[in-house]
Amino acid sequence: MSTIVIAGAAGRIGHAAAEAFIEAGWTVRGIARGAKLGRLPAGVEPVEADAMDREAMIAACAGADVVLHALNPPYDKWDELAMPMAENVIAAARAAGATVMLPGNVYNYGTAVRPGLTEDTPMAPDTEKGRIRVAIEDRLRAESETGPRSVVLRAGDFFGGPVDGSWFDLVIAKDLRKGRVVWPGRRDIDHAFAFMPDFARAFVMVADRRETLPPFARLHFAGHTATGQQFHAAMETAVGRPLRNGAAPWTIMRVIGLFNPLVREVVKMRYLWDTPHSLDNTRLEALIGAEPHTPLETALAEAVAAQALGGA
Repeated sequence: MSTIVIAGAAGRIGHAAAEAFIEAGWTVRGIARGAKLGRLPAGVEPVEADAMDREAMIAACAGADVVLHALNPPYDKWDELAMPMAENVIAAARAAGATVMLPGNVYNYGTAVRPGLTEDTPMAPDTEKGRIRVAIEDRLRAESETGPRSVVLRAGDFFGGPVDGSWFDLVIAKDLRKGRVVWPGRRDIDHAFAFMPDFARAFVMVADRRETLPPFARLHFAGHTATGQQFHAAMETAVGRPLRNGAAPWTIMRVIGLFNPLVREVVKMRYLWDTPHSLDNTRLEALIGAEPHTPLETALAEAVAAQALGGA
């Protein structure tokens, strides 16, 4: 039986991945701290460790076949925490002889992000977060030459599952009880989304085939591509009633961002809601077959129910 250690197992990606790997019969060890240990899915072996403590991470990952780097530092702390956390995960995987798996995102492409992104699309990060994400992937690639293998599985905006903190629950669906869907940008352009349970199942399928991949591999998860108008219509179907349009208060957020570092960082990423983009999953499906794909209306209904956001 294979063992995966999930760093950040109580987070959005980590929680969904833990459930998917358990369902697939893997032994799952979840790294978290404090009260978050109590929020791990049933069947996960809890391990308390500080992601900034390299020796603790090495001990937590001992015996792992795969280490999933699902750590997500606070949005305004990426510059000081993201790379050290990644380095500690790499060190732990190296000591265990394990493959590193990383959930990627589209920040790497900067404002040049576009429809049909492939693994070979040039990366042109022009935000701090994009540069950090590229640096982490470059570090994984370099390490794979002599150390642990690694796989980046890239996707769009995450939604679904019981863990909060995404655009979906914080903005888009936050006013469902008031009969409104809030869309953060243009309603006529494509935006890439990943339903967490589908994304997690794809991680399992890739992990099962990891030995057939190069030492460093990037794969794209297509997920759901939808305009704001399509997303709104699907949400109405999901909750079974008409919903009004709402818009994100970007002007107010810019003002708040002058004093609030977290909001300031969110505002910097607004371009993703005004620039059409999607991911091409041809390479992923060549590896695993059909990508796990829950219909959007069903995925939205499950996402609303999972966090009791006020559906039908």
